[in-house]
Amino acid sequence: MEPTVARKPRDAEIDVYGLTHPGKVRANNEDQFLLASIHKRVVVQATSLTGAQRLPLEDERLAFLAMVADGVGGLKAGEEASATAVEMVMRYVTESMNCYYRADAGEATFIEELQRAAMGVHEALLARRAGDDFAGKMATTLTLYMGVWPNYYLLQVGDSRYYLHRNGQLTQLSRDQTMAQELVDAGVLTRTAAARTPLANVLSSALGSDQLMPVVTRLRSEWGQLHLLCTDGLTKHVSDEQIAARIETMSSAKQLCEQLLQDALDAGGTDNITIIAGRTPTQPAPP
Repeated sequence: MEPTVARKPRDAEIDVYGLTHPGKVRANNEDQFLLASIHKRVVVQATSLTGAQRLPLEDERLAFLAMVADGVGGLKAGEEASATAVEMVMRYVTESMNCYYRADAGEATFIEELQRAAMGVHEALLARRAGDDFAGKMATTLTLYMGVWPNYYLLQVGDSRYYLHRNGQLTQLSRDQTMAQELVDAGVLTRTAAARTPLANVLSSALGSDQLMPVVTRLRSEWGQLHLLCTDGLTKHVSDEQIAARIETMSSAKQLCEQLLQDALDAGGTDNITIIAGRTPTQPAPP
């Protein structure tokens, strides 16, 4: 027997906020972020009905998007790479709106669309670099959350992170695509040692780089979850334990993002810092 699926959260029930900051050392900000909801809207152009207000004219939310991108390359190159990623992924999603209306749209559909978006950004960045005869790097990380109730999809490229906080537990569900993490996975380094090695800052996969390994994961949405996306400007300075402690005492998504930003700045702020947090109440309100 299929489990009962709780209703989808209404827009007013979603507490979400995002911010970005250049940090205390760098003059420019190569990070980008985006929050967006995709809606199906019914507009009555004309009718003979006198009670048109009884028609189903609600602006239904089909999907919710959140993404962070951390550009690589310095100066304008990294900034343009991360901006290109966010803009192109948003374009891919909106242009493939037909998949949301199809009765057979499922896991394979959304995974395919997200993988296609990642490859499109990757190819565009490579073409831009080749066309401009650019000798350096023009690449970016991308961590994307796409909520399509009752599921959500996570696209991961690079070392920006996605955390899930549920039932008092904070878990990093994304995997850092760095050379240090590759050594951890191979059993060569411990996680603690990996965090201290310079290889922790060397990406093993990025959009626009020589290697690309986009990972798309399907997860189950639940009421009471908190989702956190961030670039490594936060996690270089703020531990998972400190993030969890801030979540436990948070008053709003805005307050949480601002507090975590201040924590990163107080600890040095050596990189650009971007944070998105979003949550729903623990239990749905009665219909």
